[in-house]
Amino acid sequence: MKQFPICALLGCYALFALAPFSYADSKSPKWAATSVKEAGPDFQIQGEYSGILGEGSNDPLKYGAQVIALGDGKFRAVGYPGGLPGDGWNQEKKITTEGKKSGNVITFESEDGRGDLEDGKITIYDAEGNEVGVLKKVNRKSPTLGKKAPEGATVLFDSNKAKQTVKNFKNGRITEDGLLKEGVTSKKTFKDGHLHLEFQLPFMPQARGQGRSNSGCYVLGRYEVQILDSFGLEGKDNECGGIYKLGAPDVNMCFPPLSWQTYDIDFQSAKYDKEGNKTAKARITVKHNGVTVHDNREIDEPTPGGTNKDEAIAGPLFLQDHSNPVRFRNIWVQEK
Repeated sequence: MKQFPICALLGCYALFALAPFSYADSKSPKWAATSVKEAGPDFQIQGEYSGILGEGSNDPLKYGAQVIALGDGKFRAVGYPGGLPGDGWNQEKKITTEGKKSGNVITFESEDGRGDLEDGKITIYDAEGNEVGVLKKVNRKSPTLGKKAPEGATVLFDSNKAKQTVKNFKNGRITEDGLLKEGVTSKKTFKDGHLHLEFQLPFMPQARGQGRSNSGCYVLGRYEVQILDSFGLEGKDNECGGIYKLGAPDVNMCFPPLSWQTYDIDFQSAKYDKEGNKTAKARITVKHNGVTVHDNREIDEPTPGGTNKDEAIAGPLFLQDHSNPVRFRNIWVQEK
């Protein structure tokens, strides 16, 4: 199968004639937009693109691209032969390229070709300047988004009943539109079960690494499944979907910031005999946006930063406050 280059994958985008972005703090790494209205023109360009290269030929190739906003009108693109992560990418090859802006055009190119990103689509050209395909902007949704709690489950937070269910958390705080803020610990504790959690990352284009939309989902108060804007990054243990310090996700399924994302987590506590000896390690299975990123992984020990290090007792759900406005909704646990 012909491998079309990512450089031929991205390029120019008309900036929709949006008004100049004038928020006073928007150039600060700590600035965060929690809504599309606040996010500015760069947010409109950032996102996922998908399409077929060489359509109609004997060797068509599905291709995906993620365009990441870096602030000040700068962008990076990552291309995925076979399709976007979780939608065809074989996890073997991806290509990253920086964008260059000239007028209303943002160009991503290399010796193999170029791509022009304009009006929500990317027109791909090979090294000879021949058009080979078009990628259109897509907005993926998790298949478990909005999943209702089954009968008998414990509803920890429901944004439709925010004022009542926020009381299920210590330090529980909600926004004006009924979303749960970070930095809370459930009053109820658990041993084994299934957790459903929906979260939204703020848009922080100037921030980098651990400063970019950071929080954490601590299962049983001691095992952190990282929450971070790692859209388009490597997929490490300290990035979204990773078990912090213990294991990277099998694939980076992080959606762009301001998208609603899901964790569906099966967890099993460490087991002890009557004498207090550990007989079985804790285990965890994590689905990020519907894709399994950890499959029945053993956990040797608690991760840093939790509320509860004692593996012999039940633990709460802890949603870490890392000074970034990460928001949550629709949280429930079905105990086993």
